Amino acid sequence: MSFGTQDDTDDVMNEINVTPLVDVTLVLLIIFIITVPVMNHAVPVDLPRAASQRELIQPETIRLSITADGRYHWNESDIADDALEPRLRQEAAKDPQPDLHIRGDKDVRYERVAKAMSAAQRAGVRKIGFVTDPNE
Repeated sequence: MSFGTQDDTDDVMNEINVTPLVDVTLVLLIIFIITVPVMNHAVPVDLPRAASQRELIQPETIRLSITADGRYHWNESDIADDALEPRLRQEAAKDPQPDLHIRGDKDVRYERVAKAMSAAQRAGVRKIGFVTDPNE
């Protein structure tokens, strides 16, 4: 049962319509022709060279060691208990303020470490760190 007549020929269109392809290619060509001279068009100027780097001022580190018998050591030199807070106050006034690293012996009484931290707080030291041995 056929719905068409015998005269109809079912011709398959086997040619590619290249008109849309040519249109797209021409549009892209026009875009590149217009934009390339704009991107490369600049006034040639020989600029001077200058080397400038931001100066990074690293604050010094104060090592406050507390031995097992409770004595304080300021960067490997002995310091008396009554001289600790004035020295911390003097260091806290510097700009940039140095970091305070407290190294307490594992056998020292906690009271001595707490006194050092309290003196640092009263002096205005903002950066306090504790140095520990990772192997223990």
